[in-house]
Amino acid sequence: MDVTAPAHRLSAAVSAASRLLPARARLWLRADSGGLTVAGSDADLAVRLRCPATSHTDGSVAVPAAPLAETLKMLDTELVRLVVEGSRLALRLDNARFALPLLAAEAEGPAGELARVSEVDGSAFASALRIVAGTAAKDDPLPLFTGVRLQADGDRLTLTASDRYRMAVARLSLRASGSLDVLVPAVLLTEAARQARGVVGLHLGPGRFGLSWEGGLVGTAVLDAGFLSEDSIPSGAVDTTVSLDADALAAAVRRVGVYAEDRRVLTLEVGDAHVRLASARQDTGEAEETLKADVLGGRTSPSFQARYLLDALQAFAGERVVLSIQPGMRACLLRAVEPGEVTLTYYLMPMLPR
Repeated sequence: MDVTAPAHRLSAAVSAASRLLPARARLWLRADSGGLTVAGSDADLAVRLRCPATSHTDGSVAVPAAPLAETLKMLDTELVRLVVEGSRLALRLDNARFALPLLAAEAEGPAGELARVSEVDGSAFASALRIVAGTAAKDDPLPLFTGVRLQADGDRLTLTASDRYRMAVARLSLRASGSLDVLVPAVLLTEAARQARGVVGLHLGPGRFGLSWEGGLVGTAVLDAGFLSEDSIPSGAVDTTVSLDADALAAAVRRVGVYAEDRRVLTLEVGDAHVRLASARQDTGEAEETLKADVLGGRTSPSFQARYLLDALQAFAGERVVLSIQPGMRACLLRAVEPGEVTLTYYLMPMLPR
């Protein structure tokens, strides 16, 4: 194999594949007349990314992912040439040479077994995922709380994730009708959506799900999706609604939250035409701030963990948000007054006041 590629484009593809794959993974590099393919796989995951390149001699090799990614990230050059030299893959520059060991060839993962069932706008999909995946647990003994459930029925796609204390549900239009119901690891989905551009294809296979876009394909094993559903959260007892600017409320939460106790719980006291945020901490003092709001219903004073409330409000940045408050320890629902291309519902569990 002998191929010349733009250094920054190759670095981006190799780094993305390395982040998706487990540590100490190997990468396939395959050069042909269409450019350079960067691919990798394990028992659960397969990834293929394309990079523009000029192939002088077609061929394919397997190399360790981590040192290749680190080397490419540090190069300050426009082009890099990759040449097989005996048992090494050499990265040649005008004034430097780096050589990686060639690894034993293994079959690539089963990404090719996936069938395309629908497609979605990549920008809207990535925007929805940034919000929804943020509510998934980073580490949990129950895998379902580390995933995002994707459900398609007809021309709508629904994304759902939860870490028990909050849940985000986003809905957006599909470009083609389809049917699917899968639970996919949130970390992998987020990274794949970050790479995707233009139209994103949604794929299914036996026990697998995949995303494709021009120049890329990621396929992964799926988790058990059955339990994760917004239907499991009671939402029919709303007795107070509050409408106000999301950015203004978020800024107040940041300021007042500084004075919260170790659990960083603050109280949202709802009045006739305002909300008052209050918190106190024995060693730093106390704080309160009042904001004008449109209020319907009775007065109430739910308490929330400041960090979770702030995460929820950031999902509605630049918009006016409605908080639908239920009595007792039932979830509070947050929605945009004027939803855009992605329709979001954010469920936030209240906390017991101190």
